[in-house]
Amino acid sequence: QVQLVESGGGLVQAGGSLRLSCTASGRTFNSYMMAWFRQAPGKEREFAAWISWSGGSTYYAVSVKGRFTISRDNAKNTVYLQMNSPKPEETAVYYCAAGPRFATTSSEYHTWGQGTQVTVSS
Repeated sequence: QVQLVESGGGLVQAGGSLRLSCTASGRTFNSYMMAWFRQAPGKEREFAAWISWSGGSTYYAVSVKGRFTISRDNAKNTVYLQMNSPKPEETAVYYCAAGPRFATTSSEYHTWGQGTQVTVSS
């Protein structure tokens, strides 16, 4: 089982850029599919992006497609979320998650990080 730690959150202006990182402990990182979710205050956790174990396949929520990019470096046990042109309504706690298959629902993921706060100012 891996443990996940997110970093890179903070305050960013709308239209700017921010890169989130999620570093895993354990030897089996490269066997897991990884995803980023986000949760705004008073709202349910929602899917943002997914990447296959090799990094060869990705999938995005419609709301972030074309602006956010998910990637991974298995040698560094790290998955990234590059956020370009974020919007104020995307202010949320961003979580990375590990799971065994492609999924956009949070219940399919068995391991979660503690989250990192992203605040987008207008």
